[in-house]
Amino acid sequence: MLRTGEIPAAQTLKDEALPFETLDGLYAKSRNYDTLARHICAEIKRRGKEKNVCYVVDGSGREDRAACMLLKNKNVRLLDGRSKAESYAALAKLEGEYTALSAFSVTESKLSLPLVVYDVTADNVGDVKLALAEKFGDEAEAVLITDGRAKTVPLYEIDRKKLSFLTGLVLKKQDLLTKTRFDFEDVVTILKRLRAPDGCPWDKVQTHESIRINAIEEAYEFVDAIDREDPDRMREEAGDVLMQSLFHTLIEEERGNFTVTDMLSELCLKLITRHTHVFGTDKASGADGALSVWEKNKMTEKHQTTYSDAVNDVPQVFPALLRAQKIAKRMEKGGWDPATVENFERKFREEYGELKEAMERGDKDAVLEELGDVLFCTVELGRAAGCDCELALLETVKKAAARYNAYERLVLADGKDVHSLTEQEKEEYYRRAKDAARA
Repeated sequence: MLRTGEIPAAQTLKDEALPFETLDGLYAKSRNYDTLARHICAEIKRRGKEKNVCYVVDGSGREDRAACMLLKNKNVRLLDGRSKAESYAALAKLEGEYTALSAFSVTESKLSLPLVVYDVTADNVGDVKLALAEKFGDEAEAVLITDGRAKTVPLYEIDRKKLSFLTGLVLKKQDLLTKTRFDFEDVVTILKRLRAPDGCPWDKVQTHESIRINAIEEAYEFVDAIDREDPDRMREEAGDVLMQSLFHTLIEEERGNFTVTDMLSELCLKLITRHTHVFGTDKASGADGALSVWEKNKMTEKHQTTYSDAVNDVPQVFPALLRAQKIAKRMEKGGWDPATVENFERKFREEYGELKEAMERGDKDAVLEELGDVLFCTVELGRAAGCDCELALLETVKKAAARYNAYERLVLADGKDVHSLTEQEKEEYYRRAKDAARA
């Protein structure tokens, strides 16, 4: 039983007058390579119940998915041939270790160079090209091997070439400076090079403290790109945020405290252990349920035995409004008064009265304290309304700025001074500015 009549072994069997059958008919019945392998495996097993069957493939049996499935059976014996990948590597003059993959597995595999791809056909070469180009770039050099001959072509050309049944593809190691596509490991390599003794004079002397503010600035720039709904800027700023994280991690790696792998491992473990409703036995109904599971697991992980521990865990560098909202939310989980409109109205009247009294006394310290209490009350109102207070204020600030821009533009267009308007004129310009900004 031959996987296909297209392999050279078919002609050999004909020359020797040895009877055989092919499984070519199963190709048309199969949606993909996995389905084909299952169909082949089922057919061989069915025929094997009647008599001994020899399943013949090109190259090594371990390069054929159906053969690997069959080898799990105790009554199957492997008479192996020379690996196709090994043959292609030799023709491409590839030395040392390499990764070998079937073309049918390229789109689902982790790709690294040097790489040898076998089983390249007219049916799958397009998918192979797209997967490799996404990882290594359209212009990457590829050694295309057809009928025992090797030719180097740009990767984008491989689906324009004539292919035989036994076609292979070899991509060799790329030099960092010739790459057009990079991955996570490349970022780490570049940053380590910059931090090396003979690296960048600026990068190699930086410390956590000297670039601390950069992490904050880059995070804000990324959020700004989100607010602008600008995918190009988001792509750039997301990279800058990642770079900041890696830079600080490499400083600690140099000190022997933890490595990039340690950092990534902790991240992955955290994602798994906090999503026990996905990776464990917890149940969660909707987004609120999932968040409750996350918070519960987070407290366990951080050994927070009291709600005060959770309150004190909110970073002090957060913007005041954001920190207030997070602390208030955690206090409520710990039994503090819930955020309701009724509680706000009662508390606000009390705090606003104390603020007015402090202002009337001219007590600046008391005014500062009482104003903070009023603002904190407003945060509670925002929580009661289910709003993100930080976002709400940002939107209002943007709205106010837009309205003032329109207001001043209208006043100046009429040849007037913004400081010499009557109250009636101010009201009229404000109304027109409001309409203009809304438009």
